[in-house]
Amino acid sequence: MTTKFELTPLAAGAIALLCSVADPSLAVAQTQDQGAAPATVVVTGSRIPRATLEGPSAVTVITAADLTKQGFTNVFDALSNQSQNSGFTQGADYGNTFTPSANAISLRGLGPNHTLVLLNGRRMADFPVAYDGAVNFTNLANIPSSVVERIEILSGGASAIYGSDAIAGVVNIILKKKYDGYDINLKAGGTSRGGAANQRLQFSGGQTFGKLNTLFSVELLERDPLSSADRDFMSVNRGTYTSVLGRRDLGTGRYVDPGDTCANLGDLFGGTTVKRTGSTGSYCGSEKVRPTFWTTQTRNSSQNVFGGANYALSPTTTLFAEALFGKNRSINNTRGPIWESRSLSDKAFLNQNSGSYENWNRYISPEEMGGVDRFNRRWDDEATSLSLGARGDIPGTSWQYEAGYTASLYKSQSFTPRALSTIDSFFLGPQQGVDANGVAIYAPDAARLAQRLTPTEFNSIYGTAVSNDKSWTNTVSLSANGEAFSLPAGPVRLATVAEAGKQGFSNRPDGRLNQGYFNLAGSDVTSGTRERYALGLEANVPIIDTLSATLAGRYDRYSFADRHDGKATYNGGLEWRPVKQLLVRATYGTSFRAPDMNYIYKARGTGYYESTTDYYRCAQSGQPASTCKYAPGADYVQTGSRDLRSEKGRSTGLGLVWSPSADFDVTVDYWNIKIDDLVTNLNADKLLRDESDCRMAGDLTSPTCADTIRRIVRNPLTALNKPGEINTILVNPINAASTSVDGIDISGRYALRTQNLGTFTTRVNYSKTLDKHSRQFAGDPLNDDKADLDNHDWRDKLNVSLAWNKGDWSNTVFLQRYGKVPNAASDAYLTPTVLVNASVVYRFDERTTVSVSVNNLFNKVKQDGSDGWPYYPIGNYSPVGRQGWLEVNYHF
Repeated sequence: MTTKFELTPLAAGAIALLCSVADPSLAVAQTQDQGAAPATVVVTGSRIPRATLEGPSAVTVITAADLTKQGFTNVFDALSNQSQNSGFTQGADYGNTFTPSANAISLRGLGPNHTLVLLNGRRMADFPVAYDGAVNFTNLANIPSSVVERIEILSGGASAIYGSDAIAGVVNIILKKKYDGYDINLKAGGTSRGGAANQRLQFSGGQTFGKLNTLFSVELLERDPLSSADRDFMSVNRGTYTSVLGRRDLGTGRYVDPGDTCANLGDLFGGTTVKRTGSTGSYCGSEKVRPTFWTTQTRNSSQNVFGGANYALSPTTTLFAEALFGKNRSINNTRGPIWESRSLSDKAFLNQNSGSYENWNRYISPEEMGGVDRFNRRWDDEATSLSLGARGDIPGTSWQYEAGYTASLYKSQSFTPRALSTIDSFFLGPQQGVDANGVAIYAPDAARLAQRLTPTEFNSIYGTAVSNDKSWTNTVSLSANGEAFSLPAGPVRLATVAEAGKQGFSNRPDGRLNQGYFNLAGSDVTSGTRERYALGLEANVPIIDTLSATLAGRYDRYSFADRHDGKATYNGGLEWRPVKQLLVRATYGTSFRAPDMNYIYKARGTGYYESTTDYYRCAQSGQPASTCKYAPGADYVQTGSRDLRSEKGRSTGLGLVWSPSADFDVTVDYWNIKIDDLVTNLNADKLLRDESDCRMAGDLTSPTCADTIRRIVRNPLTALNKPGEINTILVNPINAASTSVDGIDISGRYALRTQNLGTFTTRVNYSKTLDKHSRQFAGDPLNDDKADLDNHDWRDKLNVSLAWNKGDWSNTVFLQRYGKVPNAASDAYLTPTVLVNASVVYRFDERTTVSVSVNNLFNKVKQDGSDGWPYYPIGNYSPVGRQGWLEVNYHF
């Protein structure tokens, strides 16, 4: 047999192309005009156009119609509800988080930083503030849904195609390329339980002017907040009285009786402030303090504008430009104004009047400051993205190319109420000096602590700290694809890409923090940049008529912190079609993630562990760790590390696609993802265990023990307040951890077409995590994360939709079943829950369409009182309840 081996003029040129400078338009999914040939499309996960959506890797597609019919309010809502998004995340409505104006997803539960998010195949700037104070991620809050054509989700590693970050998967948000006419869309709705109303206005359109094709979209959104007070089940912290006023004698450890003070303040916090007496004395408290200062849904106002244009420079060359600009204002309230004496030092002072060492505290109520909104926090964000370039055919060949430049900028400014440095003297009077031990001396008037504040007095002791955060990225790229040569089974197709880019960020806290203006510790500027270069090659090889292979390789080089880090990745895939209706597919690939810039350049970050176990004090007292009463929270300080290496990932996939007809198909895919050299902060629990072992063994000097003991900062044994207790835990990121997760995805579609009743279509998507394990250090026991009751990721998720289309009517019921997750106390599982959305769309005429949609049709709110207030599984479920919208669209 003679092998046909014809080298086209561009086959050799592909190698030269790899030496060029290039673009972030990594495989933007777009239809390629192939003349009389079958239409081809570039699907996320490959740069090579193909005639079918199904390939060696599973790709989930969300269409523009799905956004309306399945009850999704925006792009983030659509992505977060997908079955592959199994990870627990702290979103805009989580409450007290580092990023309350941003939303992120976590494919396969591997964290927001392991999912690559693209807009038209191009990278966007990271959100400028790190998620959970640790990792960089992409915010999904500022993409107008009116110009979304579809969203593609690729599961599994794809660094050989896209470079860094594509470990858990890739999300590609593909915008429309053409728009005929104009549309005005108005959507408004609210909740049956009250609060959280929202409105949206969109104006979109486009025109063709000869060789010039244009499109634009303007989107305005307003969303009302939802307070804990708006939901009866969480409006009161039942049985838990937060201290509104307390005066504690540190010598006796007891509260000083407030007398009639509590009665005089009884109208504060909605008339719920009372005198509480316990084993350590009496104080003034209220069950409504925490619910009063807690927004469960942020107030949001955003304005987004998108514009795009394509100009046919010649029959073979098109110039393109796209611009996206978004402004977003978020407002929430998750922590009220509380004052504690000498909070920047030992929280103790010598009361010259009583002769005792004391600790005072005061929680200021909305009635005193002029309303709860006076203590709101605000974030003003601006996101800008610009892409321009050229694409077309290379004359005399079957190859296509795209050259482009992308710039993306994200700015965020936060406004946070902070106590001024004068607040101690406001409540305690002027300092009288210090005693022999250096403890501050005051001669306070107890009546001042009990006196009701006026709004003017409140404004005299509280100000607003303003921080400015920014991130940006610039990329140029050049990519091409086409036929290289032919084999007996068909042509071998290649795709190449070369990229160069630079990105950076800065976090600039209010300069007055370091000038003693606020009653806060100082804070440093964190900033950094890095450069990257990449070359990649992909090939689709037909082996025999029923079997083809896809091979890809890529080299990425990063430069940061005065050093370089290079990583080569590869992947391979097989597609076997023993019969036309059946596809058997398999993939294996390597992936990587360059260290987060926040991990590298972090100057000093602070946070709080809500619960820690003090193993040393437990061991001293002879208490078993499992039942030890020494389990306080603890502050932590995080610094960066410039010595971090890239994370290394491997992913494997094996699947079946059966499509016996155009109306029925089923897919089953197994996936497995492993990550080594995982960058993570030192584990606080392990540090505390090691510290206990070292201290109990009397080893304070060996290198390991000395480092561990240095990281657990304790109050001196002679401290007046909490002697010997944990004060601060010092952590930093390391390359030590590893994790692996595997599972299955099952999807199916069936369409029943009738002559008189219309078409019924059912879709099913199910994802289940089979196993998930991790360890922090080599040699550590393997942790079963799936069985870990501290892991609040979904173990499985099921989505089912039933659509009925007949004439001008379109009706959809969308059912979501959420599998079990641990409760708030982390001692048991919450039962699975089913939520149902429904929508009806009616087309009045060629111009007017009206739709009515209801989310959470049966008004279910998952409750969880295992660990007290707020009595619902925050982060896993929403307390909003039933929501409804009316939407009208007019085309002209």
